[in-house]
Amino acid sequence: MAINKNALIRYQALDRCFRNTGRLYFIDDLLEECNKALMELDPSNAGIQRRQLFDDIKFMESEQGWSIDLDRVRHGRKVYYRYVDPKFSINNQPLNDAEAEQIMSALQIFSRFSGAPQFEWVNEMIPMLESKFGLIKRDKEVMSFESNLDLKGLEFLSPLFNAIVNKRVVEVTYQDFKSEEPYPIEFHPYYLKQYNARWFVFGYCEVNVNYYWNLALDRIHKVQELDLEYKENNEDWDDYFSDIVGVTRPLDEDVQEIMLVFNTRLAPYILTKPLHQSQKFKWVEDGLEVRIKVIPNYELEKLVLSFGEDVLVVSPSTFRQKIENRIKSMADRY
Repeated sequence: MAINKNALIRYQALDRCFRNTGRLYFIDDLLEECNKALMELDPSNAGIQRRQLFDDIKFMESEQGWSIDLDRVRHGRKVYYRYVDPKFSINNQPLNDAEAEQIMSALQIFSRFSGAPQFEWVNEMIPMLESKFGLIKRDKEVMSFESNLDLKGLEFLSPLFNAIVNKRVVEVTYQDFKSEEPYPIEFHPYYLKQYNARWFVFGYCEVNVNYYWNLALDRIHKVQELDLEYKENNEDWDDYFSDIVGVTRPLDEDVQEIMLVFNTRLAPYILTKPLHQSQKFKWVEDGLEVRIKVIPNYELEKLVLSFGEDVLVVSPSTFRQKIENRIKSMADRY
């Protein structure tokens, strides 16, 4: 049984219901949750009927699906459904046969573009997916990937992505690092960006009338769609991020040329992994001189400080002074 997009949405909705111990989900409740999830992605979707729902549950219980262990508990004249083990989730299980077959088919298509201009990323993606999903038989793992297994908020990627694509307003229940309690924000999402193993969503924030506000997904508690008019933003986001490092774009700063000198020990690393797309370099007596044209921000400061004694900030004087002050503050702590 092939898994199409709508089917996967239904399976994910059922998975959330089955592991939710705070509510009893009868068959009508499961049907409502599945149809709600389908309509969030496509408002014109007519939904499914009971027969399809029973087929979905049967597939999830099968070996071709995820072999879920489902408990059917009688409550009066009705029956509610939940996992025997509330910690179980289909997202934590190995790929089933149908999923593996679909991914292998997709990889075969991707492989046709391997080596073609602008498709260099395919060379990295194919072995990553093959290793990550166990699509190649091997005696032991031969690749590892950098990831944050404890990162929160990844479950909001899909609803925020769908809200962006379908131009929907959402209410985000958010808790920043300074707040003791979460609070609601009316938000018009435009763009998702990953930086330093964290995900951020950019959009219009009704509270401060800012079209470029960003929220960290790991600080989000809840995302709920609102029936409000969507405020659009035609920003070229590639251009927006082209002259900064990270995700913070200061409003009162202009693009500056940052000149750094790296010692010969670190120079090869900087050459193979540029600090920014604008990077230019030349060899000088003290090592490697690097120039980048960016707007100085907090992320750039953190990046420069991460190189420790192997780098010297030459100019501009304002940025050099910021780094010098932070180094002095660090030294005072010791």
